[in-house]
Amino acid sequence: MGPSTPRRLRALGMSLAAALALTALGGPTARADAPAIPEFADGFGLTQDPGKTEVRSGTDFTLTVTTPQVSGPHKIRVFLPSGYHANPGKRWPVAYFLHGGGGTVNDAAAAPALRSDKMITVVPDGGRKGWYANWKMQNTVLKAANWETFHLEQVVPFIDANLRTAPDRAHRAVTGLSMGGSGALHYAQARPDLFGHVAALSGGLDFGMAEIRATVVATELNLPGAWCAVSSASGCPDYGPYVDSDAIFGSPYPVFGADRLWRAYDPAAPANLARLADTSITLYTGDGDVVDAQTARAARTVKSRLDQLNIPSRLVDYGNGKSLAPTCNGGHNYGCWAPAFADYVPRLEAAFAAAATR
Repeated sequence: MGPSTPRRLRALGMSLAAALALTALGGPTARADAPAIPEFADGFGLTQDPGKTEVRSGTDFTLTVTTPQVSGPHKIRVFLPSGYHANPGKRWPVAYFLHGGGGTVNDAAAAPALRSDKMITVVPDGGRKGWYANWKMQNTVLKAANWETFHLEQVVPFIDANLRTAPDRAHRAVTGLSMGGSGALHYAQARPDLFGHVAALSGGLDFGMAEIRATVVATELNLPGAWCAVSSASGCPDYGPYVDSDAIFGSPYPVFGADRLWRAYDPAAPANLARLADTSITLYTGDGDVVDAQTARAARTVKSRLDQLNIPSRLVDYGNGKSLAPTCNGGHNYGCWAPAFADYVPRLEAAFAAAATR
């Protein structure tokens, strides 16, 4: 037996454990002929729980990982192109999708365009109210909550190490909606070396708006109705247990600099937008309900400031939704977001293809 045997035995044990666990749950891999998925090795601070791997097909699966950076187990759903397994020498661009508040990694299934045959789509858990940030308070009932570190310093390199990605910014995008829209724009600003493309759909982009700050606080307190126009594909979201209203960004009140963390994070701040000078930027919003009326204001502010900075961007302001799709009423829901992704993904695929020819 060669030196690779122990690793193969471990992989076999992991596969059997996953199959047995999901069989007991009546899960999607209960069949004996469950399709194979790529083997993932732990690393970058992430440890897998193989017994909780969910395999829907060879190109649609969910890993469960733990990390000291964010308390509890967390899922990472992956959509591979249909040709991934048949082209072992090919490397693929990657789009990261950040779900909305109260959502889960399974929300991505509500936007079929994310299942692309020209790129890998990765959907990391963002928590019910993680806000894609490293929280100021790490001692709430939720304990460790360094979401930004988890995603940017752990998930991204973990994916690059385990899948055949094209690991450069020209072939990597970050997209998101609602809470994930602000997260996507923030991540593109925080790590322009990682992401060459960003798209924010109905995002809470302008942290200078009192309405946006109030929404963040409402999710911290799990107040009913906070952004409840279906930012989760499953309906009005539950934002989880109560935490202090200052838990994520500290005090939201602009008194004696108390709101410094809000201002530092603010995706609409000109200093942060300036970091997107070499990034492809797309914004989508309607204005057909009380929530998207606010996201439209935020998106227009961001677009105006980008124009002032002479940074190209594309704003799709579809108003009441009639110009976008019959399913869209201009509101904060997947009836609008799914067709928005159907518009965006082919453009992103073309940008990835153009980068490959340079």
